[in-house]
Amino acid sequence: MNSNPPFRLEKAAEANFPTRFGQFRIYGFAGHYPDRVEEAVVLKMGDISGDPPLVRIHSQCLTGDVFHSLRCDCRAQLELALRKIAEAKRGLLIYEHQEGRGIGLLNKLRAYELQDGGADTVEANELLGFKADLRSYNLPAEIARYFGLRAVRLLSNNPEKVAAMENAGVAVVERVPCVIEAQEYTEDYLRTKQEKMGHLFDL
Repeated sequence: MNSNPPFRLEKAAEANFPTRFGQFRIYGFAGHYPDRVEEAVVLKMGDISGDPPLVRIHSQCLTGDVFHSLRCDCRAQLELALRKIAEAKRGLLIYEHQEGRGIGLLNKLRAYELQDGGADTVEANELLGFKADLRSYNLPAEIARYFGLRAVRLLSNNPEKVAAMENAGVAVVERVPCVIEAQEYTEDYLRTKQEKMGHLFDL
């Protein structure tokens, strides 16, 4: 018996999307669950049929992606992924609205406050009453299936993203590292990712 809750994927819109990395097609998706709707934006470059394309699942980070925060490596990972997709001239970037590892923007700022007091990113989330990471990757896996992808080269250091794709029936034929060199402000952040969350990279 299938115990998974009912789910429906809706493509809301698509349009041409020129960027400084090259020409993309932008899509808006809504994932309809019984109790909520999750949204995602997708950038697609080139023909992604045939050989497994590069795919990046990126969680929204207003502070990093928009405001250039040095507390995390999110913007640097986003730009690295877009550059790699542009170099390959084909690929998919799935941008999920899961701010602060799923706890939301205001709680993320509350977590920053706790980090200023000495907590690491995992401890801060837990002190606020959350798990270390609340994100779900069901929606990006379904989006990959929407585009007919049965196999991908996944740009990620996160084993949970690999597992989500595999569990959805999308083979990860290669995990392509998305590693950013540690800086003064990110060294402890990256060490916590590695030691407490199992992310795959060397410091």
